[in-house]
Amino acid sequence: MSTVRLIFREIAFRKASFVLGCAAVLIAVALWVAFATTGQAYRRETRRVMRDMGQNLRIIPKETSIDAFWARGFSDHSMPEDYVHRFASLKGFSYTHLTATLQQKVLWQGINIILTGILPEVLPLDKLQQSPMTFSVEPGTAYVGHEVARRLQLVSGDTVDVLGVPLAVVKTLSESGSEDDIRVYGHLHDIQRALGMEGRINEIKALECLCLIEASKKKLDPLAVARAQLEEILPEGKVILLQGIAEIRQRQRAAMEQYLVFVLLSALIVCGAWIALLTMLNVRERRCEIGIMRALGYGSARVSMLFMGKSVVMGLIGAAAGYLLGTALALRFGPEMFRVTAKAVRPEYILLGWSLIAAPALTCLASFIPVALAVAYDPVQTLRET
Repeated sequence: MSTVRLIFREIAFRKASFVLGCAAVLIAVALWVAFATTGQAYRRETRRVMRDMGQNLRIIPKETSIDAFWARGFSDHSMPEDYVHRFASLKGFSYTHLTATLQQKVLWQGINIILTGILPEVLPLDKLQQSPMTFSVEPGTAYVGHEVARRLQLVSGDTVDVLGVPLAVVKTLSESGSEDDIRVYGHLHDIQRALGMEGRINEIKALECLCLIEASKKKLDPLAVARAQLEEILPEGKVILLQGIAEIRQRQRAAMEQYLVFVLLSALIVCGAWIALLTMLNVRERRCEIGIMRALGYGSARVSMLFMGKSVVMGLIGAAAGYLLGTALALRFGPEMFRVTAKAVRPEYILLGWSLIAAPALTCLASFIPVALAVAYDPVQTLRET
């Protein structure tokens, strides 16, 4: 009788053991496929949540005094607006979400306000696919802070004269309990005209670069890395890294990645041990049969193929079923868990191929030691014991 036929007769004879083995493979593969299928959505969602914490790099004119900067909240020096476009024209650097701003404290209609001009985000050439993370102000319009709007009784649709520049109030902002309550936001070019500072800015805000995360992993000073890059790109500027935001982003990403790895490894170990235990019990039950087969002239290789072949079939069936179950779970629950990036949850057909390769390899690996011990046992001793 051929080995293949023996394998399938063995499966038919011991259905319960085979089904339990397939279930172990199915669970392991389903968990892996579900996590992998939702992984892209998870990573995008995490980046989006971390991104919403705000930009964590502030680039100011080099001659700015740091104590004066923190006392004012912005630099009292300025630099050319073109600097932000110099950043955007370069490739290979990981600064992104660049926002040029101009801020000054002025007395307007009897109220001390912070006049803030914002240029819509400028994205580097190799990151044009990214969506903006900050709001922008259209030319000729203004966003008015809560306290300013309350004091001057401004509402959406009003037109105000800001130092000679007429602006339409698009929105009055809700109370924030911060200095933003006395801000008046306008398009950068409108505020430049109002302040008589055409073509000038006093800060570029940017989102953390991946080099900062890599620097932390390599025990390097992230600020030193950022300053070294800035010196290469813009020697006229000075960089301030908001360490708290950068560290929170890095720790959150690392913690979640490590958690996913832990869950998957735990599932693989448990399921591998399950398969090894089932194989060991099967081998013990068939110890007498193995001894008879060996005594009849069946070599160790053929006896091993009987058990390993069963493991391969178990792995293939479990992999196919696990892929279907894992994909179904991801498509069912993924969009609910990751609402912002729900569209990123879709079937990953390449995972089916990897499952059909990895699962049989796992089952064979888990079965190897019990099978090796069984075929190495002296058949004469086995028959004598029976």
